[in-house]
Amino acid sequence: MRYFPVIFLLAVSACGAGNEARFLIDPPAAGAEIPVRVSTIEVREASLPAYAAAVEIAQADETGALRNIEDTLWADDPVRGVTMAFARSLDDATSATVAAEPWPLAEPAQARIELRVERMLARADGTFEFTGQYAIAAPDGALRERVRRFAIQTQIDGTGPAAIAAASGRAIAELAQSVAAELRR
Repeated sequence: MRYFPVIFLLAVSACGAGNEARFLIDPPAAGAEIPVRVSTIEVREASLPAYAAAVEIAQADETGALRNIEDTLWADDPVRGVTMAFARSLDDATSATVAAEPWPLAEPAQARIELRVERMLARADGTFEFTGQYAIAAPDGALRERVRRFAIQTQIDGTGPAAIAAASGRAIAELAQSVAAELRR
């Protein structure tokens, strides 16, 4: 019986936990659809740096240190969120059917895209930096395989995690447009 007050206090304090604000990575809709040379594309799971793969939303301060924004989280696992957002943006931007791995159809995809992100961060100067490389693979030779670097910077419109989430969505949509143009060749 003497442990009851301790257990009660732990239970009560746990009731308040988990009420952090959560934010989605939600890219804007693409403009005109770009005709590409393949009809199906599989997007492999994105590779993110540790700070970007964490569920906490971080921002660089004036010294360059990354700090978590208090009481805010990504609404989804960031690796899954970035992968799904990129696949949806690429699907919207191209004439191809695009899905994230595992590929859901019996016939293999004609092309695979692998995304390796080096930096994905909100800077203290109000810009969102999204850099890395992507690889286009075509196991059956439907198109020329290649690796390309990308460096995207978007303005963060406003402050706080909602503005960071919106900027990340715009950066992913911009990357999808670049990849779509590459798939046209």
